[in-house]
Amino acid sequence: MEALALERKAEQNRELRERLMQLKKERNAIILAHYYQRDEIQEVADFRGDSFLLAQKAASTDADVIVFCGVHFMGESAKILAPHKTVLVPDERAGCPMADMVNPIGLRELKAKHPNAKVVTYINSSADVKAETDICCTSANAVKVVNSVDADEVIWCPDKNLGHYVSQHTDKKMIIWEGYCNTHDMLTIKDVEEMRAKYPNAQFVVHPECRPEVVEMADFVGSTTGILKYCRESSHDEFIVGTEDGTGYQLRLDSPDKKFHFASKFLVCPNMKVNNLKKVVKALETMKPEIYVPQDVADKARLSLERMLLVK
Repeated sequence: MEALALERKAEQNRELRERLMQLKKERNAIILAHYYQRDEIQEVADFRGDSFLLAQKAASTDADVIVFCGVHFMGESAKILAPHKTVLVPDERAGCPMADMVNPIGLRELKAKHPNAKVVTYINSSADVKAETDICCTSANAVKVVNSVDADEVIWCPDKNLGHYVSQHTDKKMIIWEGYCNTHDMLTIKDVEEMRAKYPNAQFVVHPECRPEVVEMADFVGSTTGILKYCRESSHDEFIVGTEDGTGYQLRLDSPDKKFHFASKFLVCPNMKVNNLKKVVKALETMKPEIYVPQDVADKARLSLERMLLVK
C-alpha cells in the first residue's frame, strides 16, 4: 500500500510539473523558492535562494509574473522592488511569527526615544515596518549593513538573536528589539551536545538566528547561503546543521557525498511548509493570491530595500 501511494504521489507531481511548465510559458512567470521550502517546490524553482538573493532576483527579473514561494513578507518585498510585476504567493497564510513581533507604532515610539539612531530592520518584517526603516538587511549582509550606517546608534529589529550576533561585530551601540524566530530559537545547547556525542567527527554549522549560547558552540556561523557555501567548499565530509531543514535539499544537491545531520527534529518552519506544488500550480491558474502593497507604504519601504541592495 505504501509503495502504491508513493507511486501515485510521484505521478501526481509529474502531472503538476507538466502543468506548471505550460502555465509559466503562458504567463511569462518565474518561480522563486526560499531554501526552506519543500523539496517538491525547490525542484521546480527557476531560482532558489535566501531572502537576500531572492530580493535581488525579484528586482532584476524580466518575467511579468513572480510566484514567490516563501512567507508573506518575502512576497511583499518582491512587490515593493518590482511594483509593475504581478507577485503571487502559493498560500497567503504563510506568515512569519518573527515579522509579526514588531509593528510600526512600536517602532515609531522607539525612534522617538532615540532620535539620533538609524533603524536597521531585518528583511523578515512587514512592509509597514520597512516603511519606518532607514535600511534593511538580511542575515547574509547584516554586519556590513550596520557598519555602513552613518550613525553611532542603531535601532535593530526584530530578531534579538541576530542582533546579538551583529553587536559582536560592530562598534555601534545596538538598541535591540525583543523578537525572535520561533524555529531557530528552539535549538538548545543540549540538542547540540547530544548530536556532537552521536556524531563526534561532524562540524557544527549554525544560523545566527539561533540563541547566542548555541551560536557560540559553532564551528561556522552564517546565513543560509553562507552555510551552504561553507559546507560545499569545506574539506570536512560530515556536518551537524543548525538551521531550517529545507536547506537539506540544496546541501545534498551540492555535496552528495557528504553527510548532513540536522541538529534538532524541531528545525522545521511550519509557515514555510504551508506551500506545496499543487498550490503553486493553482496560483498560476487563478492568478491568486496576489500581493498588494499600498503605494505610500511601498514607496517608503522601497528606499530601505534599495539601500540594502547597494551595500557591497
